[in-house]
Parts: sequence; C-alpha cells; structure tokens
Amino acid sequence: MVLVVEDSIPQREMITELLKGSGLTVTAATDGVEALEHIQAGHLPDLVVLDIVMPRMNGYEFCRRLKTDPSTQNVPIVMCSSKGEEFDRYWGMKQGADAYIAKPFQPTELVGTVKQLLRG
Repeated sequence: MVLVVEDSIPQREMITELLKGSGLTVTAATDGVEALEHIQAGHLPDLVVLDIVMPRMNGYEFCRRLKTDPSTQNVPIVMCSSKGEEFDRYWGMKQGADAYIAKPFQPTELVGTVKQLLRG
C-alpha cells in the first residue's frame, strides 16, 4: 500500500490515480499530521509519496519522524515537490528521503521510482 501525502487536491488525486493505474493500492492523507495518525492507527504503508510544503506538518518534518522511529524507519519515502532547487533535493535526502522528484514530473518517472523502491 502506497500512502500519498499531499495537501493539493488536484495533485493528490492525480498521483493517486497514476499509482492505482499502475496496479498499486493507494491511500491518501492531506498533511503530515493526518499521515502520522494513519500510520499510528496501524496502517503501515509499503512506501510514502510525500509533498514538502503542507500545513500543520511539512514533508521534511514528517520524513524525519518516520526515519527516526524504529517501526517506520525502513519505509521508503519519495519526496515529490515543486521545490526543485538542488538545495531542496539535498535537504530532502538529508532528512532521510529515498528519492526526490521535482514537480512537474513525468508520470513514468514517478511510477518507475515507486516501483523500483518497492522492489528494493
């Protein structure tokens, strides 16, 4: 199951449909707080697609929390953000992200990255 954490409704729906269309099971959260609540309720995802700029808890914070918790530290995280500068990519990877995709992205890039990490 892939957890999509994205506050923009059109982006969230597009990513969800894209991943479902490639045969994956997808659930979604609107921000880091909702995503953490989902995971703490026992719904451990196989992978997280994570936006960075969100209300309540941003993607960097969410990523740090997941990667410092022994029960979730091995869940791959794909950061997917409009923050496409080299520093943003560096900072995302420094927080523990397994991959970083800048928006706008090619659908094949997202699906390929997700599937590669799920196999890994």
